[in-house]
Amino acid sequence: MKEHQIQVRVRYSETDQMSVVYHGNYIPYFEMGRVEWLRNKGISYKSLEENGIALPIVSMTLNYKKPARYDDLLTVITKFKSQTTVKVEFDCEIRNESGELLTTAYFLLVFVDLNSGKPIAPPQYILDVMND
Repeated sequence: MKEHQIQVRVRYSETDQMSVVYHGNYIPYFEMGRVEWLRNKGISYKSLEENGIALPIVSMTLNYKKPARYDDLLTVITKFKSQTTVKVEFDCEIRNESGELLTTAYFLLVFVDLNSGKPIAPPQYILDVMND
């Protein structure tokens, strides 16, 4: 499965005075989507870190189409795009309950050795999951 979906309810604290989600709060929504995409494949961020691997974002692009608002039930869609030697790419989107596209995003992450801070090739079990 190259795509995974989760739902997130917009909390009051994530909005501004107009009940619109503050732009910086979309990044955690997308992070939840990527974390759950991996978890659904049997990999947890916690286990990666316990094995000395980090997966930081090195590039991201967000495009805001329409605002999300307080108490909206959002669907965060995470789509695996590609994986190279040390990099992994995801295309993501957020839709509201009516299915309207609110935000799109692209994320480029790199597998990094926690001790050295240098890029590394992921273990074979991760490659197997990514290419499944």
